[in-house]
Order: sequence, then C-alpha cells, then structure tokens
Amino acid sequence: MVQASRGEGSAVLERRLGVVDAVVIGLGSMLGAGIFAALGPAARAAGSGLLTGLAVAAVVAYCNAMSSARLAARYPQSGGTYVYGRERLGEFWGWLAGWGFVVGKTASCAAMALTVGSYVWPGHAHVVAVAAVVALTAVNYVGLQKAAWLTRAIVAVVLVVLAAVVVACLTSGEARAGRLDVGADATATGVLQAAGLLFFAFAGYARIATLGEEVRDPARTIPRAIPLALGITLVVYAAVAVAVLVVLGPKGLAGEAAPLAEAVRQAGVPGLAPVVRVGAAVAALGSLLALILGVSRTTLAMSRDRHLPHVLAAVHPRFKVPYRAELLVGAVVAVLAATTDVRGAIGFSSFGVLVYYAIANASAWTLTAEEKRPPRIIPVVGLVGCLSLAFTLPASSVVWGAAVLVVGAVAYGARRGVRAHRTP
Repeated sequence: MVQASRGEGSAVLERRLGVVDAVVIGLGSMLGAGIFAALGPAARAAGSGLLTGLAVAAVVAYCNAMSSARLAARYPQSGGTYVYGRERLGEFWGWLAGWGFVVGKTASCAAMALTVGSYVWPGHAHVVAVAAVVALTAVNYVGLQKAAWLTRAIVAVVLVVLAAVVVACLTSGEARAGRLDVGADATATGVLQAAGLLFFAFAGYARIATLGEEVRDPARTIPRAIPLALGITLVVYAAVAVAVLVVLGPKGLAGEAAPLAEAVRQAGVPGLAPVVRVGAAVAALGSLLALILGVSRTTLAMSRDRHLPHVLAAVHPRFKVPYRAELLVGAVVAVLAATTDVRGAIGFSSFGVLVYYAIANASAWTLTAEEKRPPRIIPVVGLVGCLSLAFTLPASSVVWGAAVLVVGAVAYGARRGVRAHRTP
C-alpha cells in the first residue's frame, strides 16, 4: 500500500477537537441548506412516500456512519475514505473515492455559496457568494478551533429557526394529520429517488472522519461523535418533515421552492417567513464552512501521496492547518461562484457521495475482529444501499456522476502509465 508521504512542510496536523466540537462540526455539515431545499424535490419523487424515503436514507446513512466511524478510529488521518480505500482496497479505490469527493464537493461548495447569495441579496447572488467564500476561507486559515466556534454559533441559529418552524406548523389550525397519508401514492422507485436526494442532506457526518487527524483521542472520539451527530440530525429532519407535511401535504410540498417559508405562511405566521430565509442563509454558510474543511483535508491527503501536487501538503507552522490546500480550494470555489451557476448542475455530487460511501463500506468489510469491525450486516446494507440509491437517482445525475468517475479513472491510469515509463 502507498503510505502518506510527509515531506518538508507537511507536518502532522494538531489534535484540538473533542467530542462536542466534532459533533457540532457534523451538525453544521448536515443541518445545512439541504433541509430547507431538499424536501421539495424529494416530495416530487416520492409523493406521500416522503417519510419512507427519509427512513431509507437514514438507515443507509447509519450504516455508512458506523463503517466510517470504525475506519476513522483505525486510520485517524486527514482524507476520510480516500485513506480507507487506499489502505484496505488498494491505491485505485482510494484515488477514485478522493477524486469523486474533491470534484463533487467543490461544485457543492460553489452551490452553497450561491445559495447564501440568493437568500441574502438575490439581485447580487454572485457577489455575496464570493464574499462568503473569502470570509470562510479566512476563518479556516486561522485555525480549526475558530471554525469550530463559528460552527457552534451557526448550528445554534439553525436549530432555533427549525424549532420555530416545527412549533408554528404543529400548533396551527391548518395542520391536518391526514395530510401525512404515508405511502398512499408512493412507488418503490420514487421512494428510492427521494432517499437518494435526502441522503445528500445526511452526508455531512463524513466531515468528522475527514478531520480525523485533528481530533483528540480519535479511537474514542470519532465513534461517539458520528452517531451522535447523525441521531440528532435525524430527529430534527423527521420533526421538520412531519410539521411541513401536515400543513402543505405532499403535493403542496412538492410544488414549493422554499417549502419551510411557505409552510409558516400557510400556518398563519407570515412574519416568521423572513426569519426562515435568514436561517436558510446561515445554514448554507454552515454547510459551506464544513465543505471547505472537508475538501481541503482530502486534498491534503492526496497531495501527501503525490496524487495531487505535493506543494499542497504543507501545514501552516502556526495555525496547524493545510493552508495551501485551503487557499486553493477557496480560490477555485470563488471563481466558480463568481462565473457560473452550478446549483442546477450538481446532481453528480449526490452520485459521487454515494459511491464514496460505497467504497467506505467495502473498506469496512475488510476490517478484522481485532480491529473492532462493525457487525457484518452494517457494511453490507451500507454498500447495497449506496449503490441502489446511486443508480435510482435521476438519469442526468447518474450520467454526470459516472462521467466524473470515468475521467478520474482515466487520469489515474495515465498517471500510472507515466510513472511506469519513467521507472527504469
């Protein structure tokens, strides 16, 4: 197996995060713009099977979380599944996971930045998006602890806003339990599509594993933090989904671009709608902050192995962060946010995330009892679930996602060929 190359300027990152910080970073990643925007598309796919789709997504996410937690405890390094795939399955599978993650999540960063701009100043979304990227890159640059404190504030705001939505909807005279009508017009394909779309909103717990090199006592902290963050998120998502459904119903929810804001309006609390919009912007900021953290750490790990330019492997001597990787990621995202609108073209990101976790589950299957592997059923359900959800996504998402992975595989093959040619 290829081991991480730690040349000059690529010192080990500093372990500063405890359980609470790790949970908060996971929550900041998951309680992002997804809950404000993903319910509508999921309802269009599943109709009254929305809650079933949420349950399926939660089961797959749980299996992925357990597999990732055990792997992260075994390999407490930056890079997440890039490292696990490399160490357990071989260099190619690690590369494929890292490639899909970096490319897909870079587009997701730009999409989150533009979401912030759309909520804060709709007429100048690109300007606000670039400003948000610059500001959060600066926060990340001066140390992970600063980013953790900012994430705590963001999570607190988002939880308060979501609690207000739930209370407003459930106590409204417009609430009708009959609107839940679970499964009345649902199809298996629709439920799986909805689960794939909703899974994207759960995927942020990977940020905890990706930051494995910056967590104190990772063998204890990571296996505790990941399920805690996932469990809290599931409770919040389920409460919000039920609250919005009893007011709007599946068809009403499917037709709304901003379903939470519309739900509070129909619940008779129109004054809460602007607060919901602010909450969505803050949530998108939290997702963007965590995404930049995750992409930069995976870039660091791939650079150490020289799959990406080794110059990106440098760690700042004072702030103990991969500052060159962070600056590069911030610059690329800022350019994308300033020049394009990728919000409608990132379906491949969901596909890439599911393939990423499929590799994580396959890696977890190879763990031995001495390595504290999860029960065998966990990686099996996770692997089958990820692949099933990936290939039941809308066709355009599958095509874009597969294209990204093929490009990565070709690049890997070309690089191997060049290395073989140079070897005497």
